[in-house]
Amino acid sequence: MTPGRERGLTALLCAAGAGLVLLAAGRTWATVTADGAITPFTRELTGGDLGGAPAALGWAGLAGLAALFATRGRVRAAVGALIALFGVGAGYAAAVAARGSHVAAEAGDQSALLKLGADPSVHVNAWWLVSVAGGALLVAAGLITVLRGSRWPGMSARYERTAPAASGGPGAAGPRRAPASDDPSAMWKSLDRGEDPTDPAPDGPDGPDGRGEPGGQTADARDGEGAASGNGRK
Repeated sequence: MTPGRERGLTALLCAAGAGLVLLAAGRTWATVTADGAITPFTRELTGGDLGGAPAALGWAGLAGLAALFATRGRVRAAVGALIALFGVGAGYAAAVAARGSHVAAEAGDQSALLKLGADPSVHVNAWWLVSVAGGALLVAAGLITVLRGSRWPGMSARYERTAPAASGGPGAAGPRRAPASDDPSAMWKSLDRGEDPTDPAPDGPDGPDGRGEPGGQTADARDGEGAASGNGRK
């Protein structure tokens, strides 16, 4: 398996673990019924009602998923260790929240009618196990990152800014002036001088070729030709 594919599978594992933890937090984990109360009463408690720690750790796992792609080396290994700790914490918090005594205490705090019941019954379903399973996936993703993350590639090269070549180095071209058409102020100045700003090779102060006269003929050459023609006439 290539390092890039290994990183992708680990990211999917992390996303699945965090998703299961967050999914389970919104479901009903337990039902408390007070049949012996003055008025029979039933209270349903979600994972969020029994404790907010699993959901918070699930969001933290998703944040760690993003960090897997943005980090490298030891920093990525540290992120993997944090993801593993998030998974351990989510599983432990879910197991503690699903205990019958904790469920009865939370239900009594939320409803005074349950405290009037002679013998409230507590029924805990399997959603807390889904949260534990999600925590286990986070632990697996974190451990894989710690052990194998140093081999994985970083972000795509198109997201990394390349430094410009140093001026004056071997093979480096000199500073290039932006075309006048790209600068509105330069274009207006050229129009004021009577020049055509759309000309790709405008006439410079020394002629089109920068050598003094049109066609590449310098003033010295013209004087030489004139003197030669004068001697011939003599």
